[in-house]
Amino acid sequence: MQLLLDTHILLWSQLEPKRLSRRVSRALDDSRNERWISPVSFLEILTLCRKGRLRLDRRPVAWITETLDRIPSREATFTHEVAMATETFALPHRDPMDALLVASAKVYGLTLVTADTKLLASKACAVLANR
Repeated sequence: MQLLLDTHILLWSQLEPKRLSRRVSRALDDSRNERWISPVSFLEILTLCRKGRLRLDRRPVAWITETLDRIPSREATFTHEVAMATETFALPHRDPMDALLVASAKVYGLTLVTADTKLLASKACAVLANR
């Protein structure tokens, strides 16, 4: 399975792994599954840190670099195709980061790993629910 980590799943996997469900933990630990990370998640992390809504134990850029070194993953690159794919579905909220993650999942054929109830209910892409 090819798993695109929602931003909070990425953070929880590194900072609070107990918040991950057993099913999600098993999927992330399974070497047959590919982990994908969108640069959108790192932009979101940088924004949260800048606003004081997220505190990391080191500078955000250092944390991101170390996380990328630690987690075997592929990059779900933000492309023109991803941008245009945001027009192919409707989400119940106007969060542009969520729209880009869903569009990335659709374009790259990935399963979005999320606990976001709005994304889970939208059925805009394949999901693995953290419940």
